[in-house]
Amino acid sequence: MKRFLLVGVSLFAVAAATSASAEDYPGQKAKKVCDPYVNYKCLDGYLGTGFFERFINYYKLEWGHDGPPVDPKAPPGRRAYWPATPQSVPPYPFTEWPYGGTENLGVTRPNSADSPLMVALANTQLGEIMAAGNMQVYGWINVGGNISSNGNRPGGNWPISYAYTPNTVQLDQAVVYFERVPDTVQKDHVDWGFRLSAIYGENYRYTTSYGVASYQLLNHNQVNGYDFPMVYGELFFPQVAEGLLVRVGRYISIPDIEAQLAPNNYMYTHSMTYTFDNYTNEGVQTTTALTKNWFFQLGVSIGTEAAPWHLGQKIANPNPNPLFPGPTMPIDPGAVPSVSAGIRWQSDNGYDNVYAVVDGINAGNWGYNNLQWKGITWYHKFDEKWHFSWEAYNLSQYRVPNGLFPGGLITGTPFSSFNYNSPFLAQCKDPNAPWCTVNVYATVMYLNYKFSNLDTISFRPEYYNDANGQRTGTKSRYVNMGLGWQHWFSPQIEVRPEIGWDHSVDGPAYNSNATSNNVLNVVNGPGCAANGHFLGAASGICPNKSSTYFGAIDAIIHF
Repeated sequence: MKRFLLVGVSLFAVAAATSASAEDYPGQKAKKVCDPYVNYKCLDGYLGTGFFERFINYYKLEWGHDGPPVDPKAPPGRRAYWPATPQSVPPYPFTEWPYGGTENLGVTRPNSADSPLMVALANTQLGEIMAAGNMQVYGWINVGGNISSNGNRPGGNWPISYAYTPNTVQLDQAVVYFERVPDTVQKDHVDWGFRLSAIYGENYRYTTSYGVASYQLLNHNQVNGYDFPMVYGELFFPQVAEGLLVRVGRYISIPDIEAQLAPNNYMYTHSMTYTFDNYTNEGVQTTTALTKNWFFQLGVSIGTEAAPWHLGQKIANPNPNPLFPGPTMPIDPGAVPSVSAGIRWQSDNGYDNVYAVVDGINAGNWGYNNLQWKGITWYHKFDEKWHFSWEAYNLSQYRVPNGLFPGGLITGTPFSSFNYNSPFLAQCKDPNAPWCTVNVYATVMYLNYKFSNLDTISFRPEYYNDANGQRTGTKSRYVNMGLGWQHWFSPQIEVRPEIGWDHSVDGPAYNSNATSNNVLNVVNGPGCAANGHFLGAASGICPNKSSTYFGAIDAIIHF
Protein backbone atom coordinates (compact mmCIF):
# COMPACT_ATOMS: atom_id res chain seq x y z
CA MET A 1 0.00 0.00 0.00
CA LYS A 2 2.80 2.40 0.88
CA ARG A 3 4.43 1.97 -2.53
CA PHE A 4 1.07 2.36 -4.25
CA LEU A 5 0.49 5.70 -2.49
CA LEU A 6 4.00 6.84 -3.38
CA VAL A 7 3.20 6.34 -7.06
CA GLY A 8 0.17 8.61 -6.70
CA VAL A 9 2.18 11.26 -4.85
CA SER A 10 4.91 11.10 -7.52
CA LEU A 11 2.38 11.60 -10.32
CA PHE A 12 0.94 14.61 -8.52
CA ALA A 13 4.43 16.05 -8.11
CA VAL A 14 5.14 15.60 -11.83
CA ALA A 15 1.89 17.36 -12.68
CA ALA A 16 2.61 20.23 -10.32
CA ALA A 17 6.19 20.67 -11.49
CA THR A 18 5.31 20.55 -15.16
CA SER A 19 2.42 22.96 -14.87
CA ALA A 20 4.51 25.61 -13.10
CA SER A 21 4.37 29.01 -14.71
CA ALA A 22 7.10 30.47 -16.87
CA GLU A 23 8.00 32.91 -14.07
CA ASP A 24 9.28 29.96 -12.03
CA TYR A 25 12.07 29.45 -14.55
CA PRO A 26 14.72 32.12 -15.03
CA GLY A 27 14.98 33.38 -18.57
CA GLN A 28 11.64 31.91 -19.68
CA LYS A 29 9.54 35.11 -19.74
CA ALA A 30 10.32 35.79 -23.38
CA LYS A 31 8.92 32.42 -24.30
CA LYS A 32 5.51 33.37 -22.96
CA VAL A 33 5.19 35.99 -25.66
CA CYS A 34 5.45 33.56 -28.54
CA ASP A 35 3.02 30.61 -28.49
CA PRO A 36 3.80 27.89 -31.10
CA TYR A 37 0.13 26.88 -31.02
CA VAL A 38 -0.70 30.34 -32.35
CA ASN A 39 2.36 30.89 -34.53
CA TYR A 40 4.17 27.72 -35.56
CA LYS A 41 7.27 29.71 -36.54
CA CYS A 42 7.85 30.30 -32.82
CA LEU A 43 8.49 26.61 -32.13
CA ASP A 44 12.28 26.49 -32.35
CA GLY A 45 12.61 29.72 -30.41
CA TYR A 46 10.37 28.35 -27.68
CA LEU A 47 12.22 25.03 -27.44
CA GLY A 48 15.76 26.42 -27.37
CA THR A 49 18.95 24.81 -28.66
CA GLY A 50 20.33 22.34 -26.12
CA PHE A 51 19.24 18.69 -26.08
CA PHE A 52 17.92 18.64 -22.50
CA GLU A 53 16.46 22.13 -22.84
CA ARG A 54 14.44 21.10 -25.88
CA PHE A 55 13.45 17.78 -24.29
CA ILE A 56 12.00 19.42 -21.16
CA ASN A 57 10.46 22.38 -22.97
CA TYR A 58 8.54 20.09 -25.31
CA TYR A 59 6.79 18.43 -22.36
CA LYS A 60 5.96 21.90 -21.03
CA LEU A 61 4.72 23.04 -24.43
CA GLU A 62 2.22 20.19 -24.83
CA TRP A 63 0.99 20.18 -21.21
CA GLY A 64 -2.80 20.59 -21.18
CA HIS A 65 -3.09 20.24 -24.96
CA ASP A 66 -4.53 17.31 -26.91
CA GLY A 67 -1.88 17.38 -29.62
CA PRO A 68 1.29 19.07 -30.83
CA PRO A 69 1.33 22.44 -32.64
CA VAL A 70 0.22 21.97 -36.25
CA ASP A 71 2.80 22.58 -38.96
CA PRO A 72 0.91 24.40 -41.74
CA LYS A 73 3.44 23.11 -44.28
CA ALA A 74 3.03 19.44 -43.37
CA PRO A 75 1.69 17.23 -46.19
CA PRO A 76 -1.82 15.76 -45.80
CA GLY A 77 -1.91 12.88 -43.33
CA ARG A 78 -4.42 10.82 -45.32
CA ARG A 79 -5.77 10.42 -48.83
CA ALA A 80 -8.49 12.94 -49.60
CA TYR A 81 -11.03 10.27 -50.62
CA TRP A 82 -10.27 7.89 -47.73
CA PRO A 83 -12.92 7.08 -45.08
CA ALA A 84 -13.10 9.63 -42.29
CA THR A 85 -10.83 9.31 -39.26
CA PRO A 86 -13.02 7.86 -36.49
CA GLN A 87 -11.04 8.79 -33.35
CA SER A 88 -8.09 10.79 -32.05
CA VAL A 89 -5.05 10.33 -29.79
CA PRO A 90 -5.60 11.63 -27.12
CA PRO A 91 -8.01 10.74 -25.60
CA TYR A 92 -8.23 7.31 -27.24
CA PRO A 93 -5.36 4.88 -27.88
CA PHE A 94 -5.81 5.00 -31.67
CA THR A 95 -7.03 7.16 -34.53
CA GLU A 96 -8.00 4.36 -36.97
CA TRP A 97 -9.97 1.30 -35.92
CA PRO A 98 -7.22 -1.24 -35.16
CA TYR A 99 -6.11 -4.03 -37.45
CA GLY A 100 -2.84 -5.91 -37.07
CA GLY A 101 0.16 -7.02 -39.08
CA THR A 102 0.36 -3.79 -41.10
CA GLU A 103 0.61 -0.02 -41.11
CA ASN A 104 -2.68 1.83 -41.47
CA LEU A 105 -2.92 1.95 -45.25
CA GLY A 106 -3.77 5.27 -46.83
CA VAL A 107 -3.15 7.26 -43.64
CA THR A 108 0.49 6.68 -42.62
CA ARG A 109 3.25 9.24 -43.12
CA PRO A 110 6.95 8.97 -42.15
CA ASN A 111 8.23 10.87 -39.10
CA SER A 112 4.71 11.13 -37.71
CA ALA A 113 5.32 9.97 -34.11
CA ASP A 114 4.96 12.86 -31.66
CA SER A 115 8.16 12.32 -29.66
CA PRO A 116 9.95 14.61 -27.18
CA LEU A 117 13.13 12.63 -27.82
CA MET A 118 13.03 13.28 -31.55
CA VAL A 119 12.31 16.98 -30.94
CA ALA A 120 15.36 17.13 -28.64
CA LEU A 121 17.50 15.41 -31.28
CA ALA A 122 16.21 17.51 -34.19
CA ASN A 123 19.01 20.08 -34.32
CA THR A 124 21.81 17.59 -33.64
CA GLN A 125 23.84 15.86 -36.34
CA LEU A 126 22.27 12.50 -35.42
CA GLY A 127 18.79 13.99 -35.56
CA GLU A 128 19.41 15.52 -38.97
CA ILE A 129 20.66 12.18 -40.33
CA MET A 130 17.62 10.36 -38.95
CA ALA A 131 15.20 12.99 -40.30
CA ALA A 132 16.77 12.76 -43.73
CA GLY A 133 16.24 8.99 -43.67
CA ASN A 134 12.71 9.27 -42.25
CA MET A 135 13.74 7.33 -39.14
CA GLN A 136 12.60 7.86 -35.56
CA VAL A 137 13.41 6.51 -32.12
CA TYR A 138 10.85 6.86 -29.32
CA GLY A 139 9.09 4.92 -26.60
CA TRP A 140 7.52 5.08 -23.14
CA ILE A 141 7.76 3.95 -19.53
CA ASN A 142 4.70 2.32 -17.94
CA VAL A 143 4.42 1.83 -14.16
CA GLY A 144 1.34 0.52 -12.37
CA GLY A 145 -0.02 -0.97 -9.19
CA ASN A 146 -3.10 -2.68 -7.79
CA ILE A 147 -5.02 -3.29 -4.59
CA SER A 148 -6.79 -6.66 -4.59
CA SER A 149 -9.00 -8.89 -2.46
CA ASN A 150 -6.46 -11.66 -3.15
CA GLY A 151 -3.41 -12.15 -0.95
CA ASN A 152 -1.23 -14.98 -2.29
CA ARG A 153 1.99 -13.74 -3.89
CA PRO A 154 3.17 -14.09 -6.54
CA GLY A 155 0.33 -14.70 -8.94
CA GLY A 156 -2.70 -14.50 -6.65
CA ASN A 157 -4.72 -12.38 -9.09
CA TRP A 158 -4.28 -14.94 -11.88
CA PRO A 159 -6.02 -15.38 -14.33
CA ILE A 160 -6.27 -11.58 -14.25
CA SER A 161 -3.27 -10.47 -16.28
CA TYR A 162 -0.86 -7.52 -16.45
CA ALA A 163 -1.46 -7.19 -12.70
CA TYR A 164 -1.24 -10.87 -11.79
CA THR A 165 0.46 -10.34 -8.41
CA PRO A 166 -1.91 -8.69 -5.91
CA ASN A 167 -1.19 -5.58 -3.84
CA THR A 168 1.99 -4.52 -5.57
CA VAL A 169 3.58 -1.74 -7.63
CA GLN A 170 5.57 -2.83 -10.66
CA LEU A 171 7.42 -1.71 -13.76
CA ASP A 172 5.02 -2.97 -16.38
CA GLN A 173 7.04 -2.09 -19.45
CA ALA A 174 9.79 0.18 -20.67
CA VAL A 175 9.66 0.16 -24.47
CA VAL A 176 11.87 1.58 -27.23
CA TYR A 177 11.02 1.67 -30.95
CA PHE A 178 13.50 2.39 -33.72
CA GLU A 179 11.59 2.57 -36.97
CA ARG A 180 11.07 3.90 -40.44
CA VAL A 181 7.42 4.02 -41.49
CA PRO A 182 6.61 3.69 -45.21
CA ASP A 183 4.52 6.43 -46.76
CA THR A 184 1.17 4.78 -47.52
CA VAL A 185 -0.62 8.02 -48.43
CA GLN A 186 1.27 8.55 -51.70
CA LYS A 187 0.62 6.36 -54.76
CA ASP A 188 3.62 7.05 -57.00
CA HIS A 189 6.53 4.99 -55.66
CA VAL A 190 7.39 1.83 -53.74
CA ASP A 191 8.38 2.66 -50.17
CA TRP A 192 9.95 0.69 -47.35
CA GLY A 193 10.09 0.58 -43.59
CA PHE A 194 11.16 -1.37 -40.55
CA ARG A 195 10.69 -1.55 -36.77
CA LEU A 196 13.07 -2.78 -34.11
CA SER A 197 11.45 -2.90 -30.67
CA ALA A 198 12.61 -3.84 -27.19
CA ILE A 199 10.56 -4.27 -24.04
CA TYR A 200 11.70 -4.65 -20.43
CA GLY A 201 9.53 -5.18 -17.36
CA GLU A 202 6.94 -7.53 -15.93
CA ASN A 203 4.99 -7.60 -19.20
CA TYR A 204 7.70 -9.54 -21.03
CA ARG A 205 6.00 -12.71 -19.78
CA TYR A 206 3.03 -12.05 -22.07
CA THR A 207 5.03 -11.50 -25.26
CA THR A 208 7.50 -14.38 -24.85
CA SER A 209 7.90 -16.78 -27.78
CA TYR A 210 9.33 -20.19 -26.96
CA GLY A 211 12.93 -20.06 -28.21
CA VAL A 212 13.29 -16.25 -28.21
CA ALA A 213 15.04 -15.32 -24.94
CA SER A 214 12.41 -17.54 -23.28
CA TYR A 215 14.87 -18.89 -20.69
CA GLN A 216 13.93 -15.92 -18.48
CA LEU A 217 10.34 -17.10 -18.17
CA LEU A 218 10.63 -20.86 -18.63
CA ASN A 219 13.83 -21.52 -16.66
CA HIS A 220 13.79 -18.81 -14.01
CA ASN A 221 10.32 -17.21 -13.97
CA GLN A 222 11.94 -13.79 -13.60
CA VAL A 223 9.62 -11.01 -12.47
CA ASN A 224 11.15 -8.57 -14.97
CA GLY A 225 12.61 -9.59 -18.29
CA TYR A 226 13.27 -8.41 -21.83
CA ASP A 227 11.88 -9.32 -25.21
CA PHE A 228 11.76 -8.09 -28.80
CA PRO A 229 8.06 -8.33 -29.76
CA MET A 230 8.44 -6.59 -33.12
CA VAL A 231 11.42 -7.02 -35.41
CA TYR A 232 10.34 -6.68 -39.02
CA GLY A 233 10.86 -5.06 -42.39
CA GLU A 234 8.17 -3.74 -44.74
CA LEU A 235 7.60 -2.94 -48.40
CA PHE A 236 4.66 -0.88 -49.63
CA PHE A 237 3.47 -1.23 -53.24
CA PRO A 238 0.96 1.56 -54.03
CA GLN A 239 0.39 0.28 -57.56
CA VAL A 240 -1.46 -2.85 -56.34
CA ALA A 241 -5.15 -1.92 -56.01
CA GLU A 242 -5.17 0.86 -53.36
CA GLY A 243 -1.92 -0.40 -51.87
CA LEU A 244 -0.21 -3.62 -50.78
CA LEU A 245 2.01 -3.83 -47.70
CA VAL A 246 4.28 -6.83 -47.08
CA ARG A 247 5.68 -7.32 -43.58
CA VAL A 248 8.45 -9.86 -42.87
CA GLY A 249 9.80 -10.78 -39.42
CA ARG A 250 8.29 -10.96 -35.94
CA TYR A 251 5.11 -8.95 -35.54
CA ILE A 252 2.00 -8.65 -33.37
CA SER A 253 -0.73 -11.14 -34.34
CA ILE A 254 -3.38 -9.59 -36.54
CA PRO A 255 -6.65 -9.87 -34.54
CA ASP A 256 -7.90 -8.22 -31.32
CA ILE A 257 -9.09 -4.93 -29.87
CA GLU A 258 -6.25 -4.92 -27.35
CA ALA A 259 -2.46 -5.13 -27.72
CA GLN A 260 0.59 -5.86 -25.58
CA LEU A 261 1.92 -2.32 -25.82
CA ALA A 262 0.45 -0.16 -23.07
CA PRO A 263 -0.49 2.96 -25.11
CA ASN A 264 -2.56 0.82 -27.52
CA ASN A 265 -5.21 -0.06 -24.92
CA TYR A 266 -8.24 1.61 -23.40
CA MET A 267 -7.49 0.36 -19.88
CA TYR A 268 -4.53 -0.69 -17.70
CA THR A 269 -5.49 -4.33 -17.20
CA HIS A 270 -6.49 -6.60 -20.05
CA SER A 271 -9.49 -8.77 -20.65
CA MET A 272 -9.09 -12.54 -20.36
CA THR A 273 -10.22 -12.62 -23.99
CA TYR A 274 -6.97 -10.92 -24.89
CA THR A 275 -4.75 -12.47 -22.21
CA PHE A 276 -5.08 -16.03 -23.42
CA ASP A 277 -5.02 -15.72 -27.20
CA ASN A 278 -2.42 -15.17 -29.92
CA TYR A 279 0.25 -12.52 -29.27
CA THR A 280 3.00 -12.70 -31.89
CA ASN A 281 3.79 -14.46 -35.15
CA GLU A 282 7.02 -14.83 -37.09
CA GLY A 283 6.71 -14.98 -40.84
CA VAL A 284 5.29 -12.98 -43.76
CA GLN A 285 2.06 -10.98 -43.54
CA THR A 286 0.47 -9.18 -46.49
CA THR A 287 -2.29 -6.56 -46.35
CA THR A 288 -4.02 -5.24 -49.48
CA ALA A 289 -6.40 -2.29 -49.65
CA LEU A 290 -8.69 -3.66 -52.37
CA THR A 291 -10.70 -0.43 -52.25
CA LYS A 292 -10.94 2.43 -49.77
CA ASN A 293 -13.46 0.30 -47.83
CA TRP A 294 -12.29 -3.31 -48.21
CA PHE A 295 -8.98 -4.78 -47.02
CA PHE A 296 -7.70 -8.33 -47.37
CA GLN A 297 -4.91 -9.97 -45.37
CA LEU A 298 -3.01 -13.20 -45.99
CA GLY A 299 0.07 -14.42 -44.16
CA VAL A 300 2.28 -17.44 -43.58
CA SER A 301 4.10 -17.91 -40.28
CA ILE A 302 5.82 -20.55 -38.20
CA GLY A 303 2.90 -20.62 -35.76
CA THR A 304 2.02 -18.59 -32.68
CA GLU A 305 4.76 -17.72 -30.17
CA ALA A 306 7.01 -20.23 -31.98
CA ALA A 307 10.59 -19.73 -33.16
CA PRO A 308 11.49 -20.48 -36.81
CA TRP A 309 14.57 -22.42 -35.69
CA HIS A 310 12.30 -24.93 -33.90
CA LEU A 311 10.78 -26.01 -37.21
CA GLY A 312 11.48 -29.73 -37.65
CA GLN A 313 13.67 -29.93 -34.53
CA LYS A 314 13.46 -33.05 -32.35
CA ILE A 315 14.39 -33.79 -28.74
CA ALA A 316 14.75 -37.05 -26.83
CA ASN A 317 11.58 -38.46 -25.27
CA PRO A 318 12.27 -39.48 -21.64
CA ASN A 319 8.96 -41.29 -21.23
CA PRO A 320 7.26 -42.61 -24.41
CA ASN A 321 3.48 -42.57 -24.12
CA PRO A 322 0.35 -42.78 -26.31
CA LEU A 323 0.64 -39.15 -27.40
CA PHE A 324 4.41 -39.14 -28.00
CA PRO A 325 5.25 -42.85 -28.45
CA GLY A 326 8.67 -42.66 -30.09
CA PRO A 327 12.21 -42.16 -28.73
CA THR A 328 12.10 -38.54 -29.98
CA MET A 329 9.44 -35.86 -30.23
CA PRO A 330 9.15 -32.33 -31.67
CA ILE A 331 10.77 -29.64 -29.55
CA ASP A 332 7.56 -27.65 -30.10
CA PRO A 333 4.63 -29.28 -31.96
CA GLY A 334 3.29 -25.78 -32.67
CA ALA A 335 6.34 -24.70 -34.68
CA VAL A 336 4.87 -25.59 -38.07
CA PRO A 337 3.88 -23.64 -41.21
CA SER A 338 0.65 -21.77 -40.46
CA VAL A 339 -1.77 -19.49 -42.29
CA SER A 340 -3.47 -16.28 -41.17
CA ALA A 341 -6.15 -14.42 -43.11
CA GLY A 342 -8.46 -11.50 -42.52
CA ILE A 343 -11.08 -9.40 -44.24
CA ARG A 344 -11.85 -5.85 -43.09
CA TRP A 345 -14.59 -3.41 -44.06
CA GLN A 346 -14.88 0.22 -43.02
CA SER A 347 -17.70 2.65 -43.80
CA ASP A 348 -17.12 5.92 -45.63
CA ASN A 349 -18.00 8.01 -42.57
CA GLY A 350 -15.70 5.95 -40.31
CA TYR A 351 -18.55 5.06 -37.98
CA ASP A 352 -18.38 1.28 -38.58
CA ASN A 353 -15.62 -1.27 -39.02
CA VAL A 354 -15.97 -5.07 -39.17
CA TYR A 355 -12.90 -7.30 -39.10
CA ALA A 356 -13.06 -11.12 -39.44
CA VAL A 357 -9.86 -13.14 -38.91
CA VAL A 358 -8.47 -16.65 -38.72
CA ASP A 359 -4.98 -16.67 -37.19
CA GLY A 360 -2.16 -19.23 -36.84
CA ILE A 361 -4.11 -21.99 -38.59
CA ASN A 362 -2.36 -25.37 -38.92
CA ALA A 363 -3.05 -28.94 -37.76
CA GLY A 364 -3.62 -27.45 -34.32
CA ASN A 365 -1.65 -29.94 -32.25
CA TRP A 366 -0.91 -28.93 -28.65
CA GLY A 367 2.11 -26.64 -28.61
CA TYR A 368 3.64 -23.93 -26.48
CA ASN A 369 0.83 -21.64 -27.63
CA ASN A 370 -0.43 -23.19 -30.86
CA LEU A 371 -3.86 -21.57 -30.78
CA GLN A 372 -6.29 -21.89 -33.66
CA TRP A 373 -7.99 -18.46 -33.57
CA LYS A 374 -11.26 -17.74 -35.38
CA GLY A 375 -13.11 -14.56 -34.55
CA ILE A 376 -14.53 -11.16 -35.40
CA THR A 377 -14.36 -7.59 -34.11
CA TRP A 378 -16.84 -4.79 -34.69
CA TYR A 379 -16.27 -1.11 -33.98
CA HIS A 380 -19.22 1.28 -34.01
CA LYS A 381 -19.25 5.02 -33.39
CA PHE A 382 -22.59 6.46 -32.25
CA ASP A 383 -21.47 10.08 -32.26
CA GLU A 384 -18.49 12.20 -31.23
CA LYS A 385 -18.93 11.13 -27.60
CA TRP A 386 -19.81 7.42 -27.69
CA HIS A 387 -18.49 4.30 -29.39
CA PHE A 388 -18.08 0.61 -28.67
CA SER A 389 -15.58 -2.07 -29.62
CA TRP A 390 -16.80 -5.69 -29.56
CA GLU A 391 -14.94 -8.95 -30.10
CA ALA A 392 -15.91 -12.65 -30.10
CA TYR A 393 -13.81 -15.72 -30.89
CA ASN A 394 -13.23 -19.44 -30.58
CA LEU A 395 -9.83 -20.89 -29.69
CA SER A 396 -9.04 -24.55 -30.14
CA GLN A 397 -6.16 -27.00 -29.92
CA TYR A 398 -6.06 -30.71 -30.70
CA ARG A 399 -4.42 -33.70 -29.05
CA VAL A 400 -3.89 -31.84 -25.77
CA PRO A 401 -2.72 -34.23 -23.00
CA ASN A 402 -5.40 -35.04 -20.46
CA GLY A 403 -4.29 -33.96 -16.99
CA LEU A 404 -6.72 -36.45 -15.45
CA PHE A 405 -5.41 -39.46 -17.41
CA PRO A 406 -3.79 -42.12 -15.17
CA GLY A 407 -1.08 -42.99 -17.74
CA GLY A 408 2.45 -41.64 -18.10
CA LEU A 409 1.87 -38.45 -20.07
CA ILE A 410 3.16 -35.94 -17.57
CA THR A 411 6.90 -36.41 -18.05
CA GLY A 412 6.76 -37.46 -21.71
CA THR A 413 5.92 -34.18 -23.41
CA PRO A 414 8.07 -31.57 -25.15
CA PHE A 415 7.54 -29.23 -22.18
CA SER A 416 8.32 -31.62 -19.31
CA SER A 417 11.77 -30.11 -18.83
CA PHE A 418 10.45 -26.57 -18.28
CA ASN A 419 11.01 -25.31 -14.76
CA TYR A 420 8.11 -22.86 -14.96
CA ASN A 421 5.15 -21.75 -17.06
CA SER A 422 4.55 -24.83 -19.17
CA PRO A 423 1.36 -24.80 -21.24
CA PHE A 424 -1.50 -26.20 -19.21
CA LEU A 425 -2.95 -29.65 -19.78
CA ALA A 426 -6.60 -30.34 -20.62
CA GLN A 427 -9.33 -31.47 -18.29
CA CYS A 428 -11.04 -33.81 -20.72
CA LYS A 429 -14.66 -34.88 -20.48
CA ASP A 430 -13.50 -38.52 -20.56
CA PRO A 431 -10.92 -38.93 -17.75
CA ASN A 432 -9.62 -42.14 -19.36
CA ALA A 433 -8.81 -40.52 -22.70
CA PRO A 434 -5.09 -39.79 -23.14
CA TRP A 435 -5.89 -36.51 -24.93
CA CYS A 436 -8.76 -34.44 -26.28
CA THR A 437 -9.65 -31.33 -28.27
CA VAL A 438 -9.95 -28.17 -26.18
CA ASN A 439 -12.04 -25.08 -26.84
CA VAL A 440 -12.47 -21.57 -25.52
CA TYR A 441 -15.46 -19.35 -26.29
CA ALA A 442 -15.02 -15.69 -25.43
CA THR A 443 -16.54 -12.29 -25.98
CA VAL A 444 -15.65 -8.84 -24.67
CA MET A 445 -16.92 -5.31 -25.25
CA TYR A 446 -15.60 -1.84 -24.50
CA LEU A 447 -18.27 0.85 -24.21
CA ASN A 448 -16.50 4.21 -24.32
CA TYR A 449 -17.52 7.78 -23.53
CA LYS A 450 -15.41 10.85 -24.31
CA PHE A 451 -16.20 13.70 -21.96
CA SER A 452 -13.29 15.95 -22.90
CA ASN A 453 -10.43 15.98 -25.38
CA LEU A 454 -8.23 14.55 -22.61
CA ASP A 455 -10.66 12.24 -20.79
CA THR A 456 -12.58 9.06 -21.51
CA ILE A 457 -14.42 6.41 -19.49
CA SER A 458 -14.51 2.77 -20.59
CA PHE A 459 -16.78 -0.02 -19.34
CA ARG A 460 -15.60 -3.56 -20.09
CA PRO A 461 -18.02 -6.49 -19.66
CA GLU A 462 -16.68 -9.94 -20.59
CA TYR A 463 -17.66 -13.61 -20.78
CA TYR A 464 -14.90 -16.23 -21.02
CA ASN A 465 -15.58 -19.99 -21.15
CA ASP A 466 -12.42 -22.05 -20.63
CA ALA A 467 -14.27 -25.26 -21.41
CA ASN A 468 -11.33 -27.57 -20.66
CA GLY A 469 -9.22 -25.43 -18.34
CA GLN A 470 -6.32 -25.45 -20.79
CA ARG A 471 -5.84 -21.68 -20.99
CA THR A 472 -6.29 -20.59 -17.36
CA GLY A 473 -5.59 -23.84 -15.46
CA THR A 474 -9.13 -23.78 -14.11
CA LYS A 475 -12.06 -25.35 -15.95
CA SER A 476 -14.66 -22.65 -15.56
CA ARG A 477 -16.84 -19.99 -17.08
CA TYR A 478 -15.87 -16.45 -16.15
CA VAL A 479 -17.90 -13.26 -15.97
CA ASN A 480 -15.85 -10.09 -15.56
CA MET A 481 -16.50 -6.36 -15.45
CA GLY A 482 -14.12 -3.41 -15.40
CA LEU A 483 -14.60 0.35 -15.30
CA GLY A 484 -11.73 2.66 -16.17
CA TRP A 485 -10.98 6.36 -16.55
CA GLN A 486 -8.27 7.50 -18.93
CA HIS A 487 -6.89 10.97 -18.25
CA TRP A 488 -4.20 12.61 -20.36
CA PHE A 489 -2.22 15.50 -18.92
CA SER A 490 -0.79 15.95 -22.40
CA PRO A 491 -0.15 13.79 -25.46
CA GLN A 492 2.92 12.48 -23.60
CA ILE A 493 1.60 11.62 -20.12
CA GLU A 494 -1.53 9.69 -19.16
CA VAL A 495 -2.93 7.86 -16.13
CA ARG A 496 -5.54 5.08 -16.15
CA PRO A 497 -7.26 4.30 -12.83
CA GLU A 498 -9.79 1.46 -12.85
CA ILE A 499 -11.87 -0.85 -10.68
CA GLY A 500 -12.86 -4.40 -11.51
CA TRP A 501 -14.82 -7.47 -10.49
CA ASP A 502 -13.90 -10.91 -11.84
CA HIS A 503 -15.98 -14.01 -11.11
CA SER A 504 -15.44 -17.73 -11.78
CA VAL A 505 -18.89 -19.31 -12.16
CA ASP A 506 -17.86 -22.94 -11.67
CA GLY A 507 -15.74 -22.74 -8.53
CA PRO A 508 -12.58 -21.16 -7.09
CA ALA A 509 -10.11 -19.83 -9.65
CA TYR A 510 -8.32 -16.98 -7.81
CA ASN A 511 -5.75 -16.58 -5.05
CA SER A 512 -3.42 -19.41 -6.09
CA ASN A 513 0.15 -19.23 -7.37
CA ALA A 514 -0.52 -21.07 -10.61
CA THR A 515 1.76 -18.97 -12.79
CA SER A 516 4.88 -19.57 -10.74
CA ASN A 517 5.27 -23.31 -11.13
CA ASN A 518 5.41 -25.97 -13.79
CA VAL A 519 1.95 -27.51 -14.01
CA LEU A 520 3.33 -30.62 -15.70
CA ASN A 521 5.38 -31.47 -12.62
CA VAL A 522 2.74 -30.81 -9.97
CA VAL A 523 -0.59 -31.90 -11.46
CA ASN A 524 -2.62 -33.86 -8.90
CA GLY A 525 -0.43 -32.31 -6.19
CA PRO A 526 -1.57 -32.06 -2.58
CA GLY A 527 -5.28 -31.33 -2.64
CA CYS A 528 -5.12 -29.38 -5.87
CA ALA A 529 -6.96 -31.58 -8.33
CA ALA A 530 -9.06 -33.80 -6.13
CA ASN A 531 -12.21 -32.67 -7.92
CA GLY A 532 -10.61 -32.44 -11.36
CA HIS A 533 -11.33 -28.72 -11.38
CA PHE A 534 -7.94 -27.06 -11.11
CA LEU A 535 -4.59 -28.14 -12.55
CA GLY A 536 -1.79 -25.78 -11.73
CA ALA A 537 -0.94 -25.05 -8.10
CA ALA A 538 2.10 -26.18 -6.16
CA SER A 539 2.71 -27.06 -2.50
CA GLY A 540 -1.04 -27.25 -1.96
CA ILE A 541 -1.61 -23.51 -2.61
CA CYS A 542 -4.79 -23.91 -4.62
CA PRO A 543 -7.28 -21.25 -5.71
CA ASN A 544 -9.72 -20.59 -2.89
CA LYS A 545 -11.77 -17.64 -4.15
CA SER A 546 -14.46 -17.51 -6.82
CA SER A 547 -14.52 -13.71 -7.04
CA THR A 548 -11.93 -10.96 -7.08
CA TYR A 549 -12.36 -7.25 -6.42
CA PHE A 550 -9.52 -4.90 -7.25
CA GLY A 551 -8.50 -1.36 -7.97
CA ALA A 552 -5.57 -0.47 -10.20
CA ILE A 553 -3.81 2.52 -11.73
CA ASP A 554 -0.94 2.99 -14.12
CA ALA A 555 0.93 5.89 -15.66
CA ILE A 556 2.46 6.07 -19.14
CA ILE A 557 5.19 8.61 -19.85
CA HIS A 558 6.15 8.83 -23.52
CA PHE A 559 9.51 10.05 -24.72
